[in-house]
Amino acid sequence: MIEDRLQDYGSLVTIMEISKVHEDGELDIKTKGSKVFRILEVIKDVPDKLYSGAIVNYPETNEEGNIELMKKVMNSIRELHRLLRVDKDFKKKDEEVKAFDVAHHVGLSLEEEYEMLHLLQERQRQEYLKRHLTKVIPLVAEMEQLKEKIKLNGHFKNLSGLGFGHE
Repeated sequence: MIEDRLQDYGSLVTIMEISKVHEDGELDIKTKGSKVFRILEVIKDVPDKLYSGAIVNYPETNEEGNIELMKKVMNSIRELHRLLRVDKDFKKKDEEVKAFDVAHHVGLSLEEEYEMLHLLQERQRQEYLKRHLTKVIPLVAEMEQLKEKIKLNGHFKNLSGLGFGHE
């Protein structure tokens, strides 16, 4: 759901692990997405069930991507993580990684993740990630430079030779 509205596309998921059971009965779970589906019709009342259902189809997808493009995407992800001081190990070689494997680790908004779900070709998803990273990395780098300027706290560095700096 986005903005409290059911969307047309979704993903089948398998619960991989129940990480935590909260006192109120809520669960922290780890899931793995397996297949994209499109809702054709929502069925509010399903006989003998306490929940709604839907008639769905599974659009044809193409998982053939561009290995060189994915390597560039992975290098960009590492650069983003370096700037953010985040340490991630994707446990696969760059040429084995799929866009959906790393999409959650590049700072996409929920709406952007949903847009990517609509892309049925792996090459399109790789391009989507590439464009996102091309936009985000300079912003993060700029923020890091700003942070360093703020840390200077009004002191001039490397200007002592001109008689302006503090040592």
